[in-house]
Amino acid sequence: MDRLHHIAIPVSEIAPAVEWYQSRFDVEIQYQDDSWALLKFENIAFALVLPDQHPAHFAIERIDADSYGPLTPHRDGTASIYINDPWKNVIEILAPSK
Repeated sequence: MDRLHHIAIPVSEIAPAVEWYQSRFDVEIQYQDDSWALLKFENIAFALVLPDQHPAHFAIERIDADSYGPLTPHRDGTASIYINDPWKNVIEILAPSK
C-alpha cells in the first residue's frame, strides 16, 4: 500500500504561516526556510509553500518513484517528480528518505 507523505498548500509568506499554524495546532516543524516549511501532525506532514516556488499538491511516497521519470533532488535531502492526474491535480511522487 502506498503512503501519503504530505499535503501542500500555498501561502503568501512562510514564517507568519508557520507561526499561525503553531499557535493553533500541536505541530512540530520538520523543515523551514524562506520558500517552504514542513509541519508534522501526528498522522501526516503538512507543507506550506510559496505559489511561485511549489504548486499546491499532495505527495505520495513510493519505492519506485523514479519509474515516473527523473527525480529532482531537493534541499532537504528528498527527491521527487511532479505529475498531474487526468483532472489536473498535482501529485508529487516522492522517493523514500534514506
